[in-house]
Amino acid sequence: MHSEDLLELAQTSLEDLKARDIRVFDVRDMTSVTDYFLLASGTSDRHVRSLSDKLIQNVKQAGQPPLGIEGQDAAEWVLIDLNDVIVHVMQPRTREFYKLEDLWTVGPAGDMDMVSN
Repeated sequence: MHSEDLLELAQTSLEDLKARDIRVFDVRDMTSVTDYFLLASGTSDRHVRSLSDKLIQNVKQAGQPPLGIEGQDAAEWVLIDLNDVIVHVMQPRTREFYKLEDLWTVGPAGDMDMVSN
């Protein structure tokens, strides 16, 4: 599966369960670790857990099991490593505290290539 197809599958999985504030960053020119960085918020620990469970189920069914999953027990911040796409599903207060978007905002104008909102 191409990284763009995997990204679309991940984004659709999160949208289906009403993830909030989904942001996708194209980081291919910035790191060799992954192609895309996807951030999404859930409204509660239960919602974050449901979002991550659905995403994991969908990528496994597509034959792309995650390389790693962290944080599912507490469900405050779940990281799902899909190799070409790294997904962070967070509660809003955690996302605001860590401001991961700021880590990937670089360049002369202070912005980067964001794929979608």
